[in-house]
Amino acid sequence: MCRLYGFRASEPTKVECSLVHAQNALMAQSRADMTEGRPHGHGWGVVTYADELPRVERQAWAAYQGEHFRRVAARAYSDTVLAHVRRATVGSPGIENTHPFVHGRWAFAHNGTVRNFEQVRMRMLEAMSPLHRDEIDGTTDSEHIFRLLLSLHDQDPGRPLIQTLRLCLRLVIDWSREVEPKAKTSLNVLWTDGEQLLGSKWHRSLWYLEREGVHECEICGLPHVHHHRDAAYRAVEVASEPITDERWLQVPDGTVYTVDPDMRIRFELIEEETAPAAAS
Repeated sequence: MCRLYGFRASEPTKVECSLVHAQNALMAQSRADMTEGRPHGHGWGVVTYADELPRVERQAWAAYQGEHFRRVAARAYSDTVLAHVRRATVGSPGIENTHPFVHGRWAFAHNGTVRNFEQVRMRMLEAMSPLHRDEIDGTTDSEHIFRLLLSLHDQDPGRPLIQTLRLCLRLVIDWSREVEPKAKTSLNVLWTDGEQLLGSKWHRSLWYLEREGVHECEICGLPHVHHHRDAAYRAVEVASEPITDERWLQVPDGTVYTVDPDMRIRFELIEEETAPAAAS
């Protein structure tokens, strides 16, 4: 499986330690399962935001090969960051299949697999707008989810994004079950427009950390922000595995979540219309 990383903060922040230097940084995670011959060596990508638009750097080789990922991580200074390391399950290795995917102000990454994707793919294409159907570049289930998500948002732009995300995931899950009732699709996604960060946990490992106040990094010993003392600082990190020795919490399975404007994470169930699950 792939590995995900998402970050949202009240002001621009360096995330180099989380991507490269921490005890279980994303680059370390990209070597995971190497002893079983399953390292995450099929590509990596990092998205940061500047002037309200995503800046993406992607390569189709492993993050731990060469210095390019380290250099990109060292420059990553933003209030919103997505990062991804890939182990291909659907779609061959190649830059067109490398996450995160971007369109306009939107960025998206996925960890998991849509079971019976070839059959489900036709249903997804039918539900997309012609624009997003025609702009698919690669062959991954992930890019198809992204384009379906954007199509659903375009159909009802006033609908809260978390509801659009839930609708998209429920469609994909239901279509997969129509082909194989016991199919275990896995859908951990990250989706952002640079101002809102949303995601899901569906049958894959996912953790989160909420930070309040500027602190000295336990890895480099320095704060990662140029902070104004009169402002409150808050941040949320989401990752496939805990990155540091801090108090990371598991994201509840079967949920979608959003990072609210006050930088607190809020959960809602995917398959039932219930009250939001409370964050710990």
